[in-house]
Amino acid sequence: MILEASNINKSYFRSNNVLHVLKGIDLKIEEGEIVSVVGPSGAGKSTLLHVLGGLDRPDQGVVHLDGEDIYSLKDAARAKIRNNKVGFVFQFYHLLPEFTALENVLLPAMIQMRKGKKKQFEGQGLDLLEKVGLKERVQHKPYQLSGGEQQRVAIARALINKPRIILCDEPTGNLDSESGKGIIDLLMDLNKRNNQTLVIVTHDDHFATHSHRTIHIRDGAVVLKGRQLTRDS
Repeated sequence: MILEASNINKSYFRSNNVLHVLKGIDLKIEEGEIVSVVGPSGAGKSTLLHVLGGLDRPDQGVVHLDGEDIYSLKDAARAKIRNNKVGFVFQFYHLLPEFTALENVLLPAMIQMRKGKKKQFEGQGLDLLEKVGLKERVQHKPYQLSGGEQQRVAIARALINKPRIILCDEPTGNLDSESGKGIIDLLMDLNKRNNQTLVIVTHDDHFATHSHRTIHIRDGAVVLKGRQLTRDS
């Protein structure tokens, strides 16, 4: 079991009102799984992803990542685990505009880029950009790339520290259908080639079709768990 969440509750206070976003969610993710999380806007999908990845502490509940209770750790220790074991891919890419594609990919690695390791990480970054089909775009800055290309940079960035799991929040939501299909194919290929674990918040039916499981969330609670597919499905 690579990721296990138990009784996750999360609320926010807005204008003297309490908004209950997550209500007792339980979730288990096996290594090598592709799990899609679907549901209407405002259902709590993105909040759940942030809690699973160590970005947003739950009010109640426990998250075990690779066997470790991440919210029992101090902030610095949790940040280190998050950087080393979790890759994030967001809808709006979050690339730094003044950095090249390669420099953006290397950002998570810079935290642990000790003396003498720079060339090693640069080599890994170049290899990842080639794998995502951007060999000729290494020195391009985000404004010189299409939306689909920027998302591929973001995926390469998520992979640079060889994370145990990748969490994707609407990775095709800002793309046209053709570019979105390319991102879907890329993520599915990563799973097949590297047994990469993926949890994907999405409105895209294609992700759900190709996932091993689909979890439906409504009003902060799991209302349906989709069928388990074989890894070759």
